[in-house]
Parts: sequence; structure tokens; C-alpha cells
Amino acid sequence: MALTRNKPLVVVLLLGFVIMSTLTIGAQSIGVCYGTNGNNLPSASQVINLYKSNGIGSMRIYDPNSDTLQALKGSGIELILDVPNTSLQSLASDASAASTWVQNNVVNYASDVKFRYIAVGNEVLPTGSNAQYAQYVLPAMKNVQSAITSAGLQGQIKVSTATYSSVLGTSYPPSAGSFSSDASSFINPIISFLAENGSPLLANIYPYFSYTGDTQNIRLDYALFTASGVVVQDGSYQYQNLFDAFGAYQWRPKWRSSPEPPSLPPPSPTPLPPNPASGSPLYNENWRSPIPQAQSIIPLGFLHQSSSWRL
Repeated sequence: MALTRNKPLVVVLLLGFVIMSTLTIGAQSIGVCYGTNGNNLPSASQVINLYKSNGIGSMRIYDPNSDTLQALKGSGIELILDVPNTSLQSLASDASAASTWVQNNVVNYASDVKFRYIAVGNEVLPTGSNAQYAQYVLPAMKNVQSAITSAGLQGQIKVSTATYSSVLGTSYPPSAGSFSSDASSFINPIISFLAENGSPLLANIYPYFSYTGDTQNIRLDYALFTASGVVVQDGSYQYQNLFDAFGAYQWRPKWRSSPEPPSLPPPSPTPLPPNPASGSPLYNENWRSPIPQAQSIIPLGFLHQSSSWRL
């Protein structure tokens, strides 16, 4: 068995690393999460030049850093901008605060910076270390969406939030994935909001950490993209690597109560942060290979809900 039944796979989001890749998978360009939790870091302009010189077309930043936004002007790099968890309460409780946040951090740069998504909160669930922010996520999303719409940017920028695998109660087999009882009342209204606005749900995905957390049940080659054939047979679905399986089970459960799939624009490149602290250069190298079974998924760490209907 390659995955553990009824046990959410472990996903860890590491901030503060810049990961470099030059590969394009199909029509999707690779993006890089740009974290700034560290010292002796290069300047924002140096980082942007590094992206450009290596053909990296997408970026995620975890807060509206003015130096980074200034450096992005005219770069053509598509951006996911996070609303930090610590800002959720103020944006949720005061629509004018959300309008000011959008004006200062988005509208003021939108003519020169290619904003693609606003991620309102990161890895917030009603249980766990970020539980204190859970009540603010959806209201903040609504206020940010209203501000984006008022600015006339709703066709360019989608409002979402970033979740992770702890939202799941059942993860094996992937096709039977379902939200946990604790998370359902939190995530289902968010899913409805996303569907209404044609927005994707963003998911932080780190297959290698799933392997390190369950080496008895998850094969190393399955986690490192080196398996020579199918590892998991899930009805008519076949999985050759753990990233592929992640994509399937992350998406299926959330639409079970939706009678019709939402109509969305084609997926756009979004960042994948392979894990530089995993201790596995082989993982970081092989994740870049094309994944035949993942063609219906954006294999970049964040998944697009319209794609799920083609699995």
C-alpha cells in the first residue's frame, strides 16, 4: 500500500527559501515561492533578475512587501500575493480596511505587476496552530473580493485561500478523499464562494514529507518520481508518483455536493515550492519531469478546480 488509509498525508509549508527551476511542463511555466524569513538575503531586484534570467514566470510572496512589488514592475512575472494570517481579522471585520489593503498593495501596482491570485490566509483550519484565524478567512475573502471588484480587477485577479492536507479526513484511496468532520463546516462555505466567483482553491503540497512521515507505507521511488510503473491502482485511476495522487484526492472531495462544475478560465502558471530542506536532491530534480497522469492538474503545488473534472 502506497498511502495510509484514513490518515491525511503530512504537508509542511516551508517559508524563507528561494527555489530555482527552469523547466516548463506542457503549457505551464514553473513558479517559485519567494520567502524572506532569513538573513543575508539578496535584494528584491536581484531576486527578480534571478527569476528572469532563469525563465521563471511565476512567483508567490507571503506578504505585500513593497520592495518586492516595486521590483516586480514590468517584469511580466505572474504573482500570487498572500494576505498574512495576522491581517485576517482586520480585513474580515472592516470592509474599508480590506479596500485600503487592496488599494495599497494591489491597485497601486496593478498597471505594472501581473497579479494572478490573492491568497487570503495560509493553512488556516478550525483546528491546529492557526485555528484562531479560522472565523475570519471567509469574511476577509468576501471583503477582498468586493474591493477587487470595485477596482475593476475581478477579471484579472482571483481571490482564494491556501489550504493543506489536514483539511482531509480520508485520503486513501485518492478517489475516496473527503474532508474531515472538523474542517467540513469551515471549508464548504469557502468552496461555494470560490465556485461562485470562478476561483481556484490553492493547496500546499509536499510529497517528500509524506514519505518521510510514513516510510513503511510509502515507497521511496513513489515519492521521488522515479517509479518505473504504476504504484497505486485506484479503480480506473493509476498513480505512478505521490504528487499525482495528491492532486487527485485534494480535488475530488470538495465537489461532491456540487451538481455542476464551475466554469473557469484556463489554468494559469502558479508556483510550486519543491522542498529544499528535504535532504533529497533527487526529489527536487525528478519532480520536474512530465507526469502523464497529472495532465489534468497544474503540477505546480496549487491545483485548479476546473481541471479536476477531467480526472
